[in-house]
Amino acid sequence: MTATTTTAAGGGKVQPRGLPVALSLLLLLVLAAGLGGGAEAQQTCAGQLRGLAPCLRYSVPPLPGQVPPAPGPECCSALGAVSRDCACGTFSIINSLPAKCALPPVSCQ
Repeated sequence: MTATTTTAAGGGKVQPRGLPVALSLLLLLVLAAGLGGGAEAQQTCAGQLRGLAPCLRYSVPPLPGQVPPAPGPECCSALGAVSRDCACGTFSIINSLPAKCALPPVSCQ
C-alpha cells in the first residue's frame, strides 16, 4: 500500500488522507478491548465497539484509483447497534488524544 505524506508549514509531516479514519476505528477497537470493569454503560459501549470488527476492512481508504468496497451486512448491523451516546463519547475521547499527547489536532475534510 503506497501512501503519500506532505510537509506541513512548520516542517512536520502530515498524515496521509484517510489514515486518521483507519486509525480512529483501530483506536475504537483497542479502547473497547481495554475498557475493563466499571459502569454498566461503559461495558455496554465497549461491547458495541468490539462489535465493529467487521467494519475494519471498510474503514481503510482504497489505493488511488480504486473504489472503496461497500460495507457488508455484518458491518452495517454492527454499526446500527452502536448507540449515539457511545459513538459520540468515543469520538470525543479520540479527538482529545492528540492534545493530551502534545500533538497537533487532526483535521479532516
